[in-house]
Amino acid sequence: MSIKQLQSKSQSDEIMSPWRESINEIIFGSETKMGKAFDIVLILSIICSVLVVMLGSVEELQIQHHELFFYLEWFFTLLFTLEYVLRLISIQRPLLYARSFYGIVDFLSIIPTYLSLFIPTVKYMLVIRILRLLRIFRVLKLTAYMGEAQVLMGALRKSSRKIIVFLYTILTLVVVFGSFMYVVEGGAAGFTSIPKSMYWAMVTLTTVGYGDIAPQTALGQSIASFIMIMGYGIIAVPTGIYSAELIKTYHPGKITNKACGDCGKIGHDTDAEYCKYCGHFLEE
Repeated sequence: MSIKQLQSKSQSDEIMSPWRESINEIIFGSETKMGKAFDIVLILSIICSVLVVMLGSVEELQIQHHELFFYLEWFFTLLFTLEYVLRLISIQRPLLYARSFYGIVDFLSIIPTYLSLFIPTVKYMLVIRILRLLRIFRVLKLTAYMGEAQVLMGALRKSSRKIIVFLYTILTLVVVFGSFMYVVEGGAAGFTSIPKSMYWAMVTLTTVGYGDIAPQTALGQSIASFIMIMGYGIIAVPTGIYSAELIKTYHPGKITNKACGDCGKIGHDTDAEYCKYCGHFLEE
């Protein structure tokens, strides 16, 4: 999209009412005093709500303070529901925010409580609220490091095919070693089936070594020793693949804390005039 198209698009955007702009400035504008206060209160509320869910899963506490946990859970749910609605109405195109990562997390953080009216155990999924603490990057002005995170993700995407081939090789070795140990050791040593033998091979190859199953014969112990040594060499392979791609894709950039007034996303370049996600003009 050209600059002229972006400018014409920006001019044709709906002009928000003053009260919506005020809400937008508070919710998405972490540069203002009110915006910082809002984000800090939000983060503290998220931490408290997650603690309530976690403590509510303790049977003794649930029996003693059932009503307290019930009211606190609904209090935080209604609070986050109000915040989610305000986020949607304070931007020009709410669907863009609703489909974004933070929008989906915000929605998932409130829906389990309503579903718990029909499926009680679903309420413990509210711990997903902990993901909302990612907003602390904006509050503490850590968005300057978002560019570094993008470099890491880019390197991971570029090395994904090599890693998939590596994982396929590991899976093949697990099947081979597991089947072989099933034949060598048998059920007397705990290798009662090929899947269980594969489980042992996976644990041994990754050098975890739970010790719940162990070979008893000399041949089996020799094979186990070989797998352990191989495991140490294999561990370095994905690290090397990822490191090589990381060196190729590394290009540090400067990221600003400025949030788009249209879609609410952050992480723009310091010299950006338009949002790289929706094309909206970034106001100073």
